[in-house]
Amino acid sequence: MPLSKPVARKPLHTRTIKCDGYEREDGLWDIEAHLEDVKHYSFNNRFRGKMEPGDQLHEMYLRLTLDDDMMVHDVEAHIDQFPFVTCPNIVANYKKLVGIKIGIGWRRAIKERLGGKLGCTHLTELLPTMATVAIQTMVSKIMKRRKQQAREEGKEAKTTRPPMLDSCHSWSADGLIVKEYAPEFYTGD
Repeated sequence: MPLSKPVARKPLHTRTIKCDGYEREDGLWDIEAHLEDVKHYSFNNRFRGKMEPGDQLHEMYLRLTLDDDMMVHDVEAHIDQFPFVTCPNIVANYKKLVGIKIGIGWRRAIKERLGGKLGCTHLTELLPTMATVAIQTMVSKIMKRRKQQAREEGKEAKTTRPPMLDSCHSWSADGLIVKEYAPEFYTGD
């Protein structure tokens, strides 16, 4: 069921975020995000001049290249539309994420390397969402790949802790979902 019917209102701002996950031919993974902001009214921007309803105030792209362990191998950031002439100057800072692993400490690493004046608020806000998209993109394929690799080596496939364990209410270690889908990690009664 959608949200309840709102009172009469008019749109002022729309932010659209699209994220996609890709398996690369070289065994790595690309997670890409695209952010677009538009205003529904006209206004003057000191740098760009007259902005009309529907003009893009922001259009930004971010790509993380990851390995199977969710280690960042490369980052590419690009800003096409922006409100201030200095905005694109920060994109190179996103390379500071190379060598960082998505998982415990990911948000802290982002804040240390790109928080405040070290990054762009909008690009930086994409990173936690991109981590979730990475998990959604990669987990099942990686688990299958590791099981196949173990079989080929004549070993029993080692059960890997699901990365989503304790990441939300449904995946709590003592909950029904873990009991059913990952019983070896179930900690309930």
